[in-house]
Amino acid sequence: MLLSVAGMFVLTSCVSKKEYMALEEKQKETQDLLNSATVKLNKCLSDEAASAARLEELKNRLADMKSANEALIESAKDMTVLTTQGAKNVEKSLESLKEKDLKISRLQDALSKKDSVTLALVTSLKKAVGIDDPDIEVNVEKGVVFISIADKLLFKSGSYNVTNQAKDVLAKVAKVIQSKPDFEAMIEGHTDSRSYKSGVLLDNWDLSVKRSTSIIRVLQELGVNPSQLIAAGRSSYVPLADNDTAENRAKNRRTRVVVLPKIDQFYEMIEEEMKNLSAEN
Repeated sequence: MLLSVAGMFVLTSCVSKKEYMALEEKQKETQDLLNSATVKLNKCLSDEAASAARLEELKNRLADMKSANEALIESAKDMTVLTTQGAKNVEKSLESLKEKDLKISRLQDALSKKDSVTLALVTSLKKAVGIDDPDIEVNVEKGVVFISIADKLLFKSGSYNVTNQAKDVLAKVAKVIQSKPDFEAMIEGHTDSRSYKSGVLLDNWDLSVKRSTSIIRVLQELGVNPSQLIAAGRSSYVPLADNDTAENRAKNRRTRVVVLPKIDQFYEMIEEEMKNLSAEN
């Protein structure tokens, strides 16, 4: 302690107070410069580390891009081969589509011919059956001709025996069917929803089919080729109206004659068109 005090005494005795203060100020400036330089050095070191990391990342991305580019070059080579094959496939597909369009056109022609025959059939049916009778309806649904005859014109209540009055109506139907030997006539029996059972008939299914076969026998007696006739019964499951009133039930009790081209002959006509198309190609 004494030595330190002695040193300060010697220093103050050798240097004036003004000079001491100047030296002290100079030392402070130097220390500030040193501190600032240290901060800048640390920042440079930090920036250098970040730059090195960024450089490494860029090197890795560059390597990945080179690898991807090489893969693209190889893929492009493969695509050249695929594109050539694809062009051939597209050409074949276009040819196939043209053939299908021609086939569709021929089918449409065949259907148009069938619709023309059906239209002519409707006209002749309306003239022959007598469309003015409110209990007989002739109409076309989806290219098929339907003749609907009210039950009261054909049968007595709860019976499947054809009345004499019905035979006059069925004679007109028979005449039309006979004039169209390439067509078939499906006779559909329809009942109301009231349960029915009589003798060997167990329910409305039996009644509807039995009425159908009874009409078919009359048509056959009137000269219709039996190979054109089809028996069918729909029971009460295709009603025209709700079975909630006597009037509606009367509407539902009916026999429907469905006149349609023979399915096998219709498809033969289409097959013939396809053969003609193949021969032309």
